[in-house]
Amino acid sequence: MTIGIIAEYNPFHNGHLYHLNKIKEMYKDATIILVTNSYFTERGDVSFINKWDKTKIALSLGIDLVVELPFVFATQSADIFARGSVEILNHLKVDKIVFGSEIGDIKVLKELAKIDLNNNEVKKILNKGISYPKAIAQYIKDNLNINLDKPNDILGVCYIREINRLNSKIEPVCIKRTNDYHSLELERISSATSIRNALKNKLSIKGLVPKIVEEYINPHYTDELFPYLKFKILTDSDLSIYQTVDEGIEYRLKEYILDSNSLEDFIKKVKTKRYTYNKIKRMFIHILCNFTKEEAKNLKLEYIRILGFNELGQKHLKTIKKYIEIPLISKYQKFKTLDIEIRVAKVFFLIDNNKKLIDKEYQNKPKK
Repeated sequence: MTIGIIAEYNPFHNGHLYHLNKIKEMYKDATIILVTNSYFTERGDVSFINKWDKTKIALSLGIDLVVELPFVFATQSADIFARGSVEILNHLKVDKIVFGSEIGDIKVLKELAKIDLNNNEVKKILNKGISYPKAIAQYIKDNLNINLDKPNDILGVCYIREINRLNSKIEPVCIKRTNDYHSLELERISSATSIRNALKNKLSIKGLVPKIVEEYINPHYTDELFPYLKFKILTDSDLSIYQTVDEGIEYRLKEYILDSNSLEDFIKKVKTKRYTYNKIKRMFIHILCNFTKEEAKNLKLEYIRILGFNELGQKHLKTIKKYIEIPLISKYQKFKTLDIEIRVAKVFFLIDNNKKLIDKEYQNKPKK
């Protein structure tokens, strides 16, 4: 049995450990494969733990194989994030994908995954100037009386939709979450949001994360990149070339940047009903990393990059290697997507100042 997990671990906390232990309890002796992001997250945040340290943590806590979700998928909307993640796990021949869910009912999530989200009713809601996620949530609430407004449920539906699109044999399984994703309360199982907020306010997170995680947390915030973003917006003649800079929002960026003194201030001035907070943050990361619409066009999974494995993970790779249709890589090779990954590492270097992370993009060997 092979189980796939898709997680950002920003940072890895007790809720993640509960999820992992639950998988081990449900599927004894299973090989567990993690797909994780690199330096930036789906919400447009800086990752609190770099991917190399995240790999060490994952392997030490019982994950058998860690692979990278490329930046071009990892910092986009839920459907694109899911597309890259599920496609990787499909190539790696996992039997099941197990994810957290607020609803906690896989039958409901499967039914939601069948809905055509590009129908005329959704378009009518969008025409009111509402953001796409809210339009979908409203449509589902109006027609099915189900609240699909929590991030893990939304991602879960996207995972199932991708499994269906690929006509994959992967079975989706959900584990009900034990806490609120957005909660700022600090308790034994706290949300990643509350832990990041605590760290920002210099509060102790002792006991909220596994002990090994504490030594690797190196908090950085998107706010730290604001001076570089400001320079980029002021000096770049055409912002519309960058991914997710749409519908003329580049003019609002140019209009408000001079009067903004922080990232938060800038977001408040730029934000519209159509643009969610997270969509704006993702857009800023795309601008900073020079990720263009041309590069995002016809997104394709070019390779699977191995970040680390133990003996069980290595055994699985040997078993499936001849069946995988795209390259399995562990160090630099000439791929467009990987060149973007190195560019992203250099942007992260602006606030982390650790050149070894850039060197690892070229030279790293999977951790065992």
